[in-house]
Amino acid sequence: MWETLLGATLTIGGYPILWREIVGNLFGLASAIGGMRRVVWAWPVGIIGNILLFTVFLGGVFHTPQNLDLYGQAGRQVMFLAVSVYGWIQWRRAKRSPTFTEPADTDPNRSIVSEPHEDSAAVQPHWATARQRIAMVVVAIVGTVGFSFIFQALGSWGPWADAWIFTGSMLATFGMARGWTEFWLIWIAVDVFGVPLLVSAGYYPSAMLYLVYGSFVLWGFFVWLRVQRHDNASDQGDRSSARSR
Repeated sequence: MWETLLGATLTIGGYPILWREIVGNLFGLASAIGGMRRVVWAWPVGIIGNILLFTVFLGGVFHTPQNLDLYGQAGRQVMFLAVSVYGWIQWRRAKRSPTFTEPADTDPNRSIVSEPHEDSAAVQPHWATARQRIAMVVVAIVGTVGFSFIFQALGSWGPWADAWIFTGSMLATFGMARGWTEFWLIWIAVDVFGVPLLVSAGYYPSAMLYLVYGSFVLWGFFVWLRVQRHDNASDQGDRSSARSR
């Protein structure tokens, strides 16, 4: 039964596509939507997608139609899972803090695609500090170079692109957990390299979803930027009001 579930495919244009690749990417998209709307359930939904896609990108191990191993893509699913647990804890802790207030009319069973009340969001978007940005650049360079050699030694398909995708995904997911608005821009840089890599390796559903992500992350960036500016304007107004008293 397990082998049947792993091997279930959908044939499109004469080419077999794994159902778990499609479903895993849909869970990933749902998680991204939940992240944009800043609801806690974005994290566990993403974890389900991570587990499914881990088995997809180790094609040589799990005998997928591509029969290729993308160690960076598979490894980042493990990283996503670990960082998602961290993000889940961070956002739940923020919602339980004494400064967090939930409006009385908020439905506790709202779905991740419903718009939460602005006071019920788990994290407030903000820019990273100059020091944090420098640290991100250093991690991006060192991580890409280091992992490229590791993935090349393991026999990964496209080790340099795979290494950046892994490193950039780590930075973006960590930035999302910390509430840094820049994490959306990092995702765009990941997509730029991710689409050609996945197309060349034959992972067409994942490549197509990367294109969808490209448009989505731009939308998410401007949503967070608008919320951030609104919060900053409100804080400035509160400070001005306090000084005038």
